[in-house]
Amino acid sequence: MLIIAGLGNPGTKYAGHRHNIGFMAVDEIVRRHGFSAWRKKFQSEISEGLLDGETVLIMKPQTYMNESGRAVGEAMRFYNLGPEDIVVLYDELDLAAGKVRVKTGGGAGGHNGIRSIDAHCGKDYRRVRLGIGHPGSKDRVTGHVLGDFAKADREWLEPLLDEVARSAGLLAKGDNAGFMNKVALAVRPDGKDNSASKVSSKVPGKKQSHIHQARAATRKPALSKTGPMADMLNRLLGKKDKD
Repeated sequence: MLIIAGLGNPGTKYAGHRHNIGFMAVDEIVRRHGFSAWRKKFQSEISEGLLDGETVLIMKPQTYMNESGRAVGEAMRFYNLGPEDIVVLYDELDLAAGKVRVKTGGGAGGHNGIRSIDAHCGKDYRRVRLGIGHPGSKDRVTGHVLGDFAKADREWLEPLLDEVARSAGLLAKGDNAGFMNKVALAVRPDGKDNSASKVSSKVPGKKQSHIHQARAATRKPALSKTGPMADMLNRLLGKKDKD
C-alpha cells in the first residue's frame, strides 16, 4: 500500500494559491484514475484506488499546511506503514515554474508542511517537488506563495497537472526517473519553448539527448478550453490575473 499526500491549505480562500499546488495535483490524480469519492478520515480528505495495480490512499490534510504531518503520520501508523511507503507532492519555491524533481529524504528547505511531516513520519519518504518559481526578492516570497496563480501560469500549470496525474502509476511502482522524464517532456518551464535556441547553440558534432530531440520535434499543444482540467482551473483561477 502507498500513501500519496498532496499538501495545501483547506478552504475556498486558499484554493487557487501557489501553495496549494499539491492539492491540485492529487485532485487530478483522483479524477483521472477513477478513485473513490472524497471522504473525511485521518484529519484529511481521503480517496482510495489503484495505480498500476498498487493500492493507494490519496490524502489532502485538513490541518492547514504547518501541521500536515499530524494527518499523514496518523494514516501511516494506522496502516502500519513506514516513510518509504509515503509520497508527498508540494510546492517548491526554488524550482523554476513547471519543473518537477523527485527525491527520497533530505531537508525541509524552509517548507513548513515538509518540516511537519519530517517530525511525524521521519525523513525517508519520497518528495515530489512541484516548481512554482521564485519571485526574485525575499520581500515578495510570502505574497507569491500565498497568492493565486496568474492566468498566464496556465501555460505550464495545466500540462504539469495533467502529466503528473497521467504518469502517477510510475510513481506508484517506484520509477521516479521515468516519472520526471514524462513530466519534463510534457511541460515547458514558465510556458516557454527554448528548444530552437538550444539546437542552434549546440556544440557541432555533439549528439543531442533523446529528451532534447523529443522537445525540438514536439509542438507545444494549445491549452484546452473545455474538459475537466479546464473546468478545475477556471474554478480555481477564474478570470483574475494576479502577480
